[in-house]
Amino acid sequence: MSGTKANAGVEPARVLADLRELKALTGDEHGAQRVAWTPVWLKARSWFEGKLDEIAKTAPRLERRYDAAGNLWATLPGESAQALLMGGHLDSVPNGGWLDGCLGVLTALEVLRGMAEVYEGRPPMTIRVVDWADEEGARFGRSLFGSSAFAGAHSIAADRGRTDREGMTLEAALKACGYDVERIGEAAVEQKDAAAYLELHIEQGPVLEGLGLPLAVVLGTKGVERHAITFHGQEAHSGSTPMTVRRDALAAAAKLALEIRPIARKRSHDSVATMGSVKTFPGIVTAVVGRCETTLDMRDLYPEILAGMFADARAASERFAAEEGCTVEWQRIWSIEPIPFDPKLIELATEAVKEVAGAAPLLPSGPLHDAAEVSRAGIPTVMVFVQSLNGLSHNSAEDTKEEHLAMAVKAFGGLAARTLAEFA
Repeated sequence: MSGTKANAGVEPARVLADLRELKALTGDEHGAQRVAWTPVWLKARSWFEGKLDEIAKTAPRLERRYDAAGNLWATLPGESAQALLMGGHLDSVPNGGWLDGCLGVLTALEVLRGMAEVYEGRPPMTIRVVDWADEEGARFGRSLFGSSAFAGAHSIAADRGRTDREGMTLEAALKACGYDVERIGEAAVEQKDAAAYLELHIEQGPVLEGLGLPLAVVLGTKGVERHAITFHGQEAHSGSTPMTVRRDALAAAAKLALEIRPIARKRSHDSVATMGSVKTFPGIVTAVVGRCETTLDMRDLYPEILAGMFADARAASERFAAEEGCTVEWQRIWSIEPIPFDPKLIELATEAVKEVAGAAPLLPSGPLHDAAEVSRAGIPTVMVFVQSLNGLSHNSAEDTKEEHLAMAVKAFGGLAARTLAEFA
């Protein structure tokens, strides 16, 4: 490949300008406020449609539509009906960062814009850009909403009654935006003719910065085991109950909180385990804790490692409960299997990243992404990461060096061009 077709005609400066424009439009002094199913999110999508209007002036064959789950699709028909899918998500967490999700959408938009110019509005295969609806799950706790509907992994029965802090249901919020929760599964029709899916995302962690490298190729997303663990002991007066006879539920939970770290470390340097919340009852200073409710989140790219971590953690909880004269019960909150990405696309992404950055480390993704749901649908998928300063995301301090963003856009354009050549 040579010339503009080698990187799909992308211009990083246009992506940076779009990112700044979106930040000014939908953020405040606390960060991005594009929470899904809210007026600010709808405002961001309207702005995005304006960008599509600009492209349509020189590419009149450009189509757009919202599917049954609220995903926004922009389609440039090509010589072949086989489609190259690219995207991300415009929605954010409250007080979020200026890059999470929207970098992927706006870089995909730039590839669409560039290919419309390079191929004079008719690329060798169809190009589709998607803004996935409600990736974050920030308002109703249902992450990957739109992409799971696309993949056929939706959960209408569980989602219908989800509520936000004000008591509004997800069903009502969808209706207010023009969608019927009962029909979200119809979004799976968008899988037709999908040949591959590409996504660019900030790393959201410190690994690349620690390596001193700007970009990485993502091997896949880690599997997740997420559980509620409750220790049951005996409430008692803190002044009159001897230490030797206490049945302290918090003590058992505290032992587990310390033990999960070596459980994760002994498996793999990529394994992670987190006890993220603790609630005690009766929760007063003068009483021994009779019940302690905790949560545990464990992640790894390999199913056998994840299963081993789970088994070790469960055995440890039972051991510590016995030591403290307590009992323990586990309840699965949610789980998802590890999702490896496509080997051929990983190879193409490695070539594209090396061409721009000189090195292309292979990393697993701890956070979940829409790409995982697309891959679950059997569509060849890969992601590219760009370095996050200080490893921060999901807050207003989220940032990436501009030169690294420019490199990421160029590498993604190169990946798109290679994928087009491979699948067209």
